[in-house]
Amino acid sequence: MHTILLKNIHTLVTMDSARREIANGAVFIRDNVIEAVGLLGDMPAEAPGEVFDLSRHIVLPGLINTHHHMYQSLTRVLAQDVELFGWLKTLYPVWSRLTGEMVYVSAKLAMAELMLSGCTTSSDHLYIFPNDVRLDDEIRAAQEMGMRFHAARGSMSLGESQGGLPPDSVVESEAEILRDTRRVIEQYHDANRHAMLRVVVAPCSPFSVTQDLMREAAALARSYGVHLHTHLAENVNDVAYSLETFGYRPGDYAQDVGWVGDDVWHAHCVQLDDSEIGLFARTHTGVCHCPNSNMRLASGIAPVRKMLDARVPVGLGVDGSASNDAGHLLNEARQAMLLQRVMGDPAGLSAREALEIATLGGAAVLGRDDVGALAPGMAADLVAFRLDTVGFAGALHDPVAGLVFGQSPAVDLSIINGRVTVRDGVLLTDDLPVLVERHNGLSRSLIDGMG
Repeated sequence: MHTILLKNIHTLVTMDSARREIANGAVFIRDNVIEAVGLLGDMPAEAPGEVFDLSRHIVLPGLINTHHHMYQSLTRVLAQDVELFGWLKTLYPVWSRLTGEMVYVSAKLAMAELMLSGCTTSSDHLYIFPNDVRLDDEIRAAQEMGMRFHAARGSMSLGESQGGLPPDSVVESEAEILRDTRRVIEQYHDANRHAMLRVVVAPCSPFSVTQDLMREAAALARSYGVHLHTHLAENVNDVAYSLETFGYRPGDYAQDVGWVGDDVWHAHCVQLDDSEIGLFARTHTGVCHCPNSNMRLASGIAPVRKMLDARVPVGLGVDGSASNDAGHLLNEARQAMLLQRVMGDPAGLSAREALEIATLGGAAVLGRDDVGALAPGMAADLVAFRLDTVGFAGALHDPVAGLVFGQSPAVDLSIINGRVTVRDGVLLTDDLPVLVERHNGLSRSLIDGMG
């Protein structure tokens, strides 16, 4: 049995039911679970196995990333000046050359980037399976990196010859998609509290899979009690495709194929109208907001303020590393806050609301009640940022707001499932320089191979 005491914490942001922010706080961890949160006098009397004095730190729950395409870290800054559909058409041929090794290494690199930004739980949406690529490649990466992981088995079945967007060379048969999705659920999904690995059923988008696959995927997921995830209403072309092809706006299409409910979350939802927001609120359907990607691809500004006011569950995502082109989740919270203010409301989203979306919001979207807050019985996932740095200078009167308003720092300490994964700003679960070099070599071979 291993115990950890975090003491003398300058500012402890709990995100508990009272949203307590505790000065000179403390946290006691036993194995992989938080046992006590409060002041030092509230901690168990026993001598802990490991002690961290965090008098110069702000501590908060580990951030939660609810949408990513980790393999895209191999193809950053391509197709720099096009919208979503043109961007995809440019990159599909590149991605058709992916291998299992590339997916494994790129997932490790993307997870390292996330962990160093304060993220402890991530979902990833892998929807392209050329050559020898399998979802198992990412799962192995997460297990080695020590990240809490929701592996989304994505898919594309509707190629260009059938009216879809992707080329026929990168789609799968629907029978194979369902067969392999069933396999990975049965082999890997862990429904237990504090699980480190869960599997998600995730056909890619309305323009890359059929309605039949959407319905069958929903039935499959619900037969196993796992969650559902896809892209929806990302830009105006996405909406136009839905209206022309299905005769529905995206939200109504989702309802028609059974993709609303508290076991579903959709990425982006930039172009949802008031009626669709109301539908998602009534059905407790979740949304992942990806502000940097939406800006990069000129998709628009998601109506996050309206969603929150309607009580739609909203989390954050960095989205793919070829449309962001970064994986810094704390910076995503900053951009979410600023983007809701662009249209004229200086209080459109507060710093604390942005952090809540990045923690509790992400947990709700993923269907978890064991992460996103620091309280007894919660998973021991927490991160600490140094306050004695240039970015916090002048902001120590409100370091919580300073964390979001100021420059987005790297994490100094990260604990995931009771295991120290970052110490003194250094990643402990992989040799980062070696990983970067290997990743860059694979990236060169992938991109150069396209001429």
